[in-house]
Amino acid sequence: MRGQLLKSLFPLLLTVLCLGSLLTTLTWYMFDSNDVDPHIPAPLRKRPPKKYDICKGCKAAIEKVMQRYSKTWEKQEDNYLKFRSQLSSECNGFDKAIITQANTPVGHKIVYDGEKKRTLEVTPEIFSTFAKKHPFSHKTWDTCAVVGNGGILTDSGCGETIDSAQFVIRCNLPPLENGYEKHVGVKTDLVTANPSILVKKYGSLMGRRRQFVEDLRIYGNSLMLLPAFTYGHNTPVCLRAAYTMEDFGSPMRTVFFNPEYLDNLDVFWRDQGLQALRLSTGIMMASLALEFCSNVHLYGFWPFSNHPHELYTLTNHYYDDVKVKPKSHAMPVEFDLLLRLHSQGVLKLHLGDCRPRKN
Repeated sequence: MRGQLLKSLFPLLLTVLCLGSLLTTLTWYMFDSNDVDPHIPAPLRKRPPKKYDICKGCKAAIEKVMQRYSKTWEKQEDNYLKFRSQLSSECNGFDKAIITQANTPVGHKIVYDGEKKRTLEVTPEIFSTFAKKHPFSHKTWDTCAVVGNGGILTDSGCGETIDSAQFVIRCNLPPLENGYEKHVGVKTDLVTANPSILVKKYGSLMGRRRQFVEDLRIYGNSLMLLPAFTYGHNTPVCLRAAYTMEDFGSPMRTVFFNPEYLDNLDVFWRDQGLQALRLSTGIMMASLALEFCSNVHLYGFWPFSNHPHELYTLTNHYYDDVKVKPKSHAMPVEFDLLLRLHSQGVLKLHLGDCRPRKN
């Protein structure tokens, strides 16, 4: 009797086991699918739509600029050599742009270019931070890219073109990672650092300094150019930057602007019609490049808040929209002078996107 009962229940038990197994499999699949679904791709992150808030008077000004810029550019060797000769004779960047142990010995009194009444006597300790020799002394590169930080570089695709230059100069420790490299490149031979960045971002290097050195890794073994002797308050933080890089074994080297050179450069550009409280870092670097580069290309130099071709709104920098102090630099006038040099074939301004290079 018992055997017959088991025989009659066996099909029912088998059915229950099969249903349980199927239910377990279905439950596992449902929970596992909540974590990873290989069949549905993640949605693409959409870029914010472009804005077209045209600043007052900008459209007419941009049209005039683009009329001058639209002519086919060709280098005019005679114009380039004439301008370079004039710049070299009045400023002598080859020998004077950088403070060295040769041109600024121990005991020499440095006169600050931003504070003419302030001087500093060179001590052995300060002397030890100076370059032993001028890094650019009578050396000429074929192509140089001077990269400003203007919002015009956003989505420009100019990274590969910039990196193809023999010598690349960048301004004020700009970000080069997290997608920016496609548009601004990563190659760096010389980068400037405004002391205000060292103060605001790194606490004047008075506390922990490792983050500062780690952030410099993106610039490789390039030179960092600091205006240590423009104003008195710049000197301590710039010297701390030099000591920090040495203490942490950074492959970068610090060099200091020679205030005598900056004085001469200011006079030179005033004679060209530029009246400003201070020259921008961009035009300083363009001036330096014009002395030691045969072909100078400028990127990220655009003073307007609208794109030159499509007139959509641009951020002030390609990485943020922080504005500069309006009375510090005469950016539109600087740009006009650079555009004039572009028209004369002395240097080349790049406005707009870069076409991908053909293999």
